[in-house]
Amino acid sequence: LSAPPTVRIVHSGLACNIEEERYSERVYTIREGETLELTCLVTGHPRPQIRWTKTAGSASDRFQDSSVFNETLRISNIQRHQGGRYYCKAENGLGSPAIKSIRVDVYYLDDPIVTVHQSIGEAKEQFYYEKTVFLRCVANSNPPVRYSWRRGQEVLLQGSDKGVEIYEPFFTQGETKILKLKNLRPQDYANYSCIASVRNVCSIPDKMVSFRLSNKTASPSIKLLVDDPIVVNPGEAITLVCVTTGGEPAPSLTWVRSAGVLPDKTVLNGGTLTIPAITSEDSGTYSCIANNNVGNPAKKSTNIIVRALKKGRFWITPDPYHKDDNIQIGREVKISCQVEAIPSEELAFSWFKNGRPLRSSERMVITQTDPDVSPGTTNLDIIDLKFTDFGTYTCVASLKGGGISDISIDVNISSSTVPPNLTVPQEKSPLVTREGDTIELQCQVTGKPKPIILWSRADKEVAMPDGALQTESYDGILRIVNVSREMTGTYRCQTSQYNGFNVKPREALVQLIVQYPPAVEPAFLELRQGQGRGVTMSCRVLRAYPTRVLSYEWRLGGRVLRTGQFDLQDSTEFTVSSLSRDSYGVYNCNIINEAGAGRCSFLVTGKAYAPEFYYDTYNPLWQNRPRVYSYSLQWTQMNPNAVDRILAYRLGIRQAGQQRWWEQEITVNGNIQKGELITYNLTELIKPEAYEVRLTPITRFGEGDSTIRVIKYSGKDLRYPRKKFHCGFEDGNICLFTQDDTDNFDWTKQSTATRDTKYTPNTGPNADRTGSKEGFYMYIETSRPRLEGEKARLVSPVFSVAPKNPYGATNTAYCFSFYYHMYGQHIGSLNVYLRLKGQTAIENPLWSSSGNKGQHWNQARVNINPPTSFQLIFEGIRGPGIEGDIAIDDVSIVEGECMKSDQPANNLRSGAVGPLAHIRLLPLLILMSVLSHQR
Repeated sequence: LSAPPTVRIVHSGLACNIEEERYSERVYTIREGETLELTCLVTGHPRPQIRWTKTAGSASDRFQDSSVFNETLRISNIQRHQGGRYYCKAENGLGSPAIKSIRVDVYYLDDPIVTVHQSIGEAKEQFYYEKTVFLRCVANSNPPVRYSWRRGQEVLLQGSDKGVEIYEPFFTQGETKILKLKNLRPQDYANYSCIASVRNVCSIPDKMVSFRLSNKTASPSIKLLVDDPIVVNPGEAITLVCVTTGGEPAPSLTWVRSAGVLPDKTVLNGGTLTIPAITSEDSGTYSCIANNNVGNPAKKSTNIIVRALKKGRFWITPDPYHKDDNIQIGREVKISCQVEAIPSEELAFSWFKNGRPLRSSERMVITQTDPDVSPGTTNLDIIDLKFTDFGTYTCVASLKGGGISDISIDVNISSSTVPPNLTVPQEKSPLVTREGDTIELQCQVTGKPKPIILWSRADKEVAMPDGALQTESYDGILRIVNVSREMTGTYRCQTSQYNGFNVKPREALVQLIVQYPPAVEPAFLELRQGQGRGVTMSCRVLRAYPTRVLSYEWRLGGRVLRTGQFDLQDSTEFTVSSLSRDSYGVYNCNIINEAGAGRCSFLVTGKAYAPEFYYDTYNPLWQNRPRVYSYSLQWTQMNPNAVDRILAYRLGIRQAGQQRWWEQEITVNGNIQKGELITYNLTELIKPEAYEVRLTPITRFGEGDSTIRVIKYSGKDLRYPRKKFHCGFEDGNICLFTQDDTDNFDWTKQSTATRDTKYTPNTGPNADRTGSKEGFYMYIETSRPRLEGEKARLVSPVFSVAPKNPYGATNTAYCFSFYYHMYGQHIGSLNVYLRLKGQTAIENPLWSSSGNKGQHWNQARVNINPPTSFQLIFEGIRGPGIEGDIAIDDVSIVEGECMKSDQPANNLRSGAVGPLAHIRLLPLLILMSVLSHQR
């Protein structure tokens, strides 16, 4: 027994208006902050895997948020950005996956904000008499907000006051409402209130904001009591003071930083901002903003600069007019020093020779490089180098403001000062290492002074192990920790100009070879096979270095089975022609090279696969005694022919929350076929306890894999007598009635108290059958886009009929009854059909009615004599117009014929006739129980 998946989405959370009941649109409306709970009801065997995903509501959006792999999707405290379309996907490998979706609409209303502006061209500090003033009200919401204005207690409407105009700008319709006070009058100085409303949807209350307009109302103005810029030393405390100089009502002051958030250590006190122990990371532009919702906010900024000196470097440039890179007597040589300084205008350099101050002269020329070319750089040009010029030259960088330690750089000029040269030791390239080791790549640098060495990849444009494109080294060594196979390749080392000669870079290449053990497949594989049958295992090499000298060995436990060498092939096999109890176990194939070994592992076992519980049993739960219930447990066996014949099942059962299992064996006679449905009836289950059930197949090898499920008792669905069914559509699952997939639109669950305020008048009921406005019923909505003749079909759960009584003299009849409401000038037709098990293509007409029946509920009764399990189908057909809503309520089936006095004279047809002992009329649920074994 196998079946592809089907899926249906139901909600069990806090939907807040009738939108969620319009099944055809699948819209679920919820208030922000509530709990969203959607449940994916699936059928199919094997049990389908379920996955929830979400898009933002557009087909072009990519899937976002994490997938959820369980039946119920629960989001507590849902936020507006979590609205969108949610998809439930179920798949079990049979046919196409089943997918259903539902759109979640999150409703909210933020506090409204009122801003005040003067007409353009008349802006002054105050709102003088005979000026035009605009009050703008804005509130974020879903659904769109509806605004209203009051002056004091007076409701302001368009046209009610010639000096007042209320409108929505064309380009922001629905987003804002503007109150325009033309040629401001004395009576316009008042308290104004803006009320934002979403018409109480989702019980969201209206929100109001007030603003007092007076002849003193003015936009804000401020000033900063600090310099701009502010230059400070690291470690100092800095205080910024911002004060208001105007504005009514009193403005609020906030501080912001252009480079992001304020430092965590910032202390705010009104308009005063203090940063203790400032660092370079705290530098940037800080702005004080004043706002009182009148006019535009006022903003003043200052720039904080934190002094810093870092990265002192030098380089030597030989005479540029000669091609020789060496320093020679009689030629020019230039020494350059560079630092990073903040602020750059405070940077000052001084030069020393052998500790004595050096001043610029005709032969010793001291210059500053253009900051746009090389910022923070000073040069000492020695013209016509002499022996007496040899010595140690020092450049000292400092900041004029003080407080920062100077940077001192020494450069030695002598006969031994020569350009650099790079070589690679012979034994250091190619360099062979193993994956996971630590390796050092080495370039030997000669010359004086020795420059910084730059390492990079020479064979491809990829980052170095530290993530940068170049790595600096002061000793010529590149150290790589935990080397990986991707690091195999050629590396370039080259000299930089820093701390050395400013000449053409010298470079050398180092080749790195990373050896790694064989990567093999499969890493692990389980093979199940019965005794006396054969099994073949294959281990394949995917990649290895070195690829030569590959050998293999097969082992079972600690016993070597076979060894050998690879020639041209990339895999090795081992076959067991006839399995015995001793030949079960873990087989390991080790494939070996110089760097190590790769391993394929095979678990060869005779264990049976796990059974798969069948969740789609019709009416698995029934009540046979007041204190106990029974459950029909059904399952199929996964791959029953893969191993030895299953001899029995070990059934374990325990109450939920208990530790001890009660076990018994269920004997199996003969071979189990693939897809064969096995049934075992659990009895004497105590109400209302839930139970865990464990099922384990047993072969001559021993126990196989177990599977566990939970069965539950639901008193809510079993409260009716065995020979009576009643449904008033009050529960969330509408008594397990379902929508027919072959119709044009769906029936809708409705109550008068929660129906849409835009419902069509002059049609449909004003209350449910009992007269309650809170009670529910099912109806068809015939408004647009519905067309004449379109059908909506509602299908009941399956009602099971017990086996026939061979000694029964007569058939037992049952009275099927329901209430219907057909009011409106465009009423179409309501039909009821009987569908028997095994005859899904044949539907027997039971009852039919058409046309307007008045503004009241009517009852229909009809006798049925079904010979087998059956379903009832309600079919509503749309009439010629929108005033054609049809409703049903209080569906029941009771043993015994309908009383003749109760039967109407028309609209009745005889049902299917056949022998019947008794009928079990309980809706299908996935619940639990225990009886006798049957297959």
